[in-house]
Amino acid sequence: MILEKIEEFKVCLNEQRYYDAHEALEEIWFPRRFEKTNNEIMLLKGFINAAVSFELHKLSKIKQGKKIWMTYLKYRQLLFKVESPYLNDYYQLSRFIEEKHKVLFKTI
Repeated sequence: MILEKIEEFKVCLNEQRYYDAHEALEEIWFPRRFEKTNNEIMLLKGFINAAVSFELHKLSKIKQGKKIWMTYLKYRQLLFKVESPYLNDYYQLSRFIEEKHKVLFKTI
């Protein structure tokens, strides 16, 4: 299920359906949201925050989008602490997200 949701998340990002991308991963994260010590769950929360950041940008709420992006970056660090069979998929997703961010926010 996780791989399917990651793929759905990416498709939604490509189609600029950032709210839908958020929803795709939230299906995994939400039931386990209280597992604050589970690095994989918290990393998923970070990916969700990236989609929220993109949605805020789309709505011309640039300042708020940048603030939420910083939350994504906080959780992205968990990539180095996650023990999961999906670690490579998470790594690739983080690269995909950051490329999208560069385009949207015109950063280097």
